[in-house]
Amino acid sequence: MTFAERFEDIFRRILPAPFTIAILLTFLTFGLALIFTPSSGNENHALELLGYWEKGLWDAPLLVFAFQMMLILVLGHALALSPLVSRLIHTLTLSAHTPAKAAWLVTFTTMLVAFFNWGLGLIFGAILARKIGEAFAQRGEKLNYALIGATGYSGFMVWHGGISGSAPAKVVEPEHLKTMMQGVYTPEQMTSLPSSLPFNMTIFSNMNLFVSALLLFVVPLFAAWLAKKVPTKAVELRTKASSIKLDLSTKVGAERLDHSKIFCYLLGSILFLYSLYIPLSQNEFSFNFFTINYINLLLLSMALLAHGRFSGFLKAIDEAIGGAAGILIQFPLYFGILGIMKHSGLIDLISHFFTSISNQTTFPIFTFFSAGLVNFFVPSGGGQWSIQGPIIIQAAQELDLNLSKGIMAMAYGDQLTNMLQPFWALPLLGITGLKARDIIPYTLLIMVVGMILFLTGLILF
Repeated sequence: MTFAERFEDIFRRILPAPFTIAILLTFLTFGLALIFTPSSGNENHALELLGYWEKGLWDAPLLVFAFQMMLILVLGHALALSPLVSRLIHTLTLSAHTPAKAAWLVTFTTMLVAFFNWGLGLIFGAILARKIGEAFAQRGEKLNYALIGATGYSGFMVWHGGISGSAPAKVVEPEHLKTMMQGVYTPEQMTSLPSSLPFNMTIFSNMNLFVSALLLFVVPLFAAWLAKKVPTKAVELRTKASSIKLDLSTKVGAERLDHSKIFCYLLGSILFLYSLYIPLSQNEFSFNFFTINYINLLLLSMALLAHGRFSGFLKAIDEAIGGAAGILIQFPLYFGILGIMKHSGLIDLISHFFTSISNQTTFPIFTFFSAGLVNFFVPSGGGQWSIQGPIIIQAAQELDLNLSKGIMAMAYGDQLTNMLQPFWALPLLGITGLKARDIIPYTLLIMVVGMILFLTGLILF
C-alpha cells in the first residue's frame, strides 16, 4: 500500500461522513455540558440542555447566515460554469506547455480567484485542472495529473483570508459580534464589544495582505518545483468535464424572455452598476459595505452578465446547487451545538481555559492550531465560526488582545487543514475524475508550506 493509500485509509477509518461528525459533536457537546455545567434548577438538566439545543437549531440570524453561505457557493459555482469563464479557462490552458508551467498556472490563478470568492475558485480550479489534463492528453504529452488536480484545490488555502471568507465577511455586519455573544455576555459586557470589524482590520490588514501575498508567491513556485521532481505519465481521462448546453431552438411566447439576451443583460447591468454605486454613495469611504450580502449581490450580477441568458444561468444554478447540500443540513446542527455551549455556560469554561494558558503572543498561535483541528470535524468556515467565534471573542476580550488577529488566526487554521479535509474537494474530484488518495500526498506538502507561511505572519505581526 502506497503512502497516499495508507493516508486515505486512515481518514476513512477515523472520519465518517461530515453529517455523522456533526451528530457526534452534538452528543459530545451535550455530554460535556451535562457533566461540567450546572442546571438552572428550574427543570431536569438534560431537558434544559435539549431546550438550548433546539433554541440554537432555529436561531433566525444564524439561519440567515447559512443561507448566505449557500448563495456564495452556488453563485460562485454558477459563474465558473458560464461561457465567459470557460473561454478564459481555455485561453489560460494555451500557455501551459510544460508540467511546471501548468502547476504554477493552476495554483496561482486558482488562489487568486478563490481570494475573490471561494465557490468560484473551487470550480474554476477544478475545470482548469481538467482542461489542462485534456490538453496534455490530446498532445500525447506526459503529466502528473494528480499534482495538477491538487493545485486546483489550492484556492482553499486563501479563501478564508479573502473577501468571501465567512468570519471576516460576517463581522463586518453591524451588531454581529453582539448577536454572537447573546446569552454569554451581560448587557453591561456588551458595551465593550465593537459594533463591527471592517475589512481594513481583517482582510485588508497589513498582516493578512502580507500572508496572502506570500502564499500567492511561494505556493505556486513550490508547485512548479514539485512538478519537475514528481514522476509523470500519459493522462487518461474517463469522465466528461462539466458544461452547460442550451436548447436555442425557436421559442414562442413568454419563453422568449428566458432566452432573451437583452433582458438578462439589462437586469445584470442594473445590479452590477448598483453594486458599484453602494461604496461610492458613502460619505466617507470605508470597507463597511463589504458584507456577505454585498458579495452575493455582486456575484449575482456577474453570473447573469457572464451567462447572458436566464436559461443558461438557471441551468448552471441547477448544476451548482447540489454542492450546497452540506451547508443546508449541517449548519443547523452546528447552531444547535452553539446553543448548548452559549446557554449552558460551556463557552465560559472553554474561554477561561484558553485565557489561563495564553498571552498576547501565544493566543493567536493556539487559536490557529485549534482551528486546524476543529476543521477536521467541522469542515465549514461558517460552521466553525459559529462554534469558535464566541470563544475567540470572549478570550480576546479577557486578555485585552487584538480581536481581528484572533479572527484571522482562526481563518488561517481553517485554511491550513482544508488541504487534508476532503469534504470540499468532492466537486473537484467529480470534475477531474481523480480520487482523494490521488491528490492527498500533494495537498499534504502544500499544507506544510502553508503552515510555515501562516506562522510567519502571525509571529511577525
